Amino acid sequence: MAAALSAPDAEKLSQLKSAVSGLGQISESEKNGFINLVSRYLSGEAQHVEWSKIRTPTDEVVVPYDSLAPIPEDPAATKSLLDKLVVLKLNGGLGTTMGCTGPKSVIEVRNGLTFLDLIVIQIENLNTRYGCNVPLLLMNSFNTHDDTLKIVEKYANSNIDIHTFNQSQYPRLVVDDFVPLPCKGQTGKDGWYPPGHGDVFPSLMNSGKLDALLSQGKEYVFVANSDNLGAIVDLKILNHLMTNKNEYCMEVTPKTLADVKGGTLISYEGKVQLLEIAQVPDEHVNEFKSIEKFKIFNTNNLWVNLKAIKRLVEAEALKMEIIPNPKEVDGIKVLQLETAAGAAIKFFDNAIGINVPRSRFLPVKATSDLLLVQSDLYTLDDGFVIRNKARTNPSNPSIELGPEFKKVGNFLSRFKSIPSIIELDSLKVSGDVWFGAGITLKGKVTITAKPGVKLEIPDRVVLENKEISGPEDL
Repeated sequence: MAAALSAPDAEKLSQLKSAVSGLGQISESEKNGFINLVSRYLSGEAQHVEWSKIRTPTDEVVVPYDSLAPIPEDPAATKSLLDKLVVLKLNGGLGTTMGCTGPKSVIEVRNGLTFLDLIVIQIENLNTRYGCNVPLLLMNSFNTHDDTLKIVEKYANSNIDIHTFNQSQYPRLVVDDFVPLPCKGQTGKDGWYPPGHGDVFPSLMNSGKLDALLSQGKEYVFVANSDNLGAIVDLKILNHLMTNKNEYCMEVTPKTLADVKGGTLISYEGKVQLLEIAQVPDEHVNEFKSIEKFKIFNTNNLWVNLKAIKRLVEAEALKMEIIPNPKEVDGIKVLQLETAAGAAIKFFDNAIGINVPRSRFLPVKATSDLLLVQSDLYTLDDGFVIRNKARTNPSNPSIELGPEFKKVGNFLSRFKSIPSIIELDSLKVSGDVWFGAGITLKGKVTITAKPGVKLEIPDRVVLENKEISGPEDL
């Protein structure tokens, strides 16, 4: 529960309100949303869970994917299901970590096609095949809005309605005196931030898109990160939610040691909720990271009932855990308060998780992920990135590329062609390494160029269980 504010905090909030009211760049709903968030943060709402009350969810709460009923054979039934669906991609992120400017969704993934191209092709195919109308919504941030508007023009002739809307724009808070950064003369983009994807629900409502969709008879929105190539429309999941009247569904998948930081679903005081590492008391962090007790993690593929979103946003009931994100702008320490969409699960009625196959979680967060999806480990079919059956190992190879490969441009220039990795277990590359064409990697391969030395891996070489630090090792 929110505690009453102390006198100094109440004074802080009051001064902040008057400062924010003078910010002409944002709407009244954004100002109110921001003040509410700060007020909840100052009141120190309980963020920690009582460890002893955590229960492992049953199969009724986290439903095994294999237990879902098959979809109806009748194409007309499928069409009527799909006509109630909207696909929403979170498109607020920039590709800065991968050295790109502009929205991350326009990075080329495969065969010259970007994330956005693939998403559009997938939905076009659904609409064509079933004669349905599944629209695509893109939630942009002020960072990606202008670029995205230009980019979607190229889909003008497709058989898919594409809508864009912006998530909220909140001012960064100066830590020292709790004044909005834009009030200190930082009027550029650096003065602002998008408050995390938990903001998708109020922004959908404030943009007017939610009411428009409800008036068209839409019932469910499938929300996913635009960089998750596995997040495709799944009729079995949609059918299950419609049949069982679940207002909210989070797709989870079995956790591997690579996913130890991902949030997990727990049963807590009779409700299903998301547990993030930030909420875990220090003495339990190792237990949280183990894959024995917490076997699943959140893919951020979410299915949510539109009427339920409207009901909860209007009631201001979506009080998701606040994630404080400290940053520095021009040497000034600032604070961003954010929320995550997955944390909303506990506010919806009849909410569930579905334990989906790992293939539904294929995010591209770094160039090492790009190497996987551009390789022969995957093929492209109708916009779907499909895993090659020739790979017998169910998990993907672990790939670590050095800083020379971090930016997409550098990554692409260092490979004449992407190596074959069907039989690869792990690859570690460090230093000034360049790959020729037609290379095959198998087992465990480590390539380390000596400092100041350019190491070229020749065309068509096969490297199996090798450690290479110079031409003599080839």
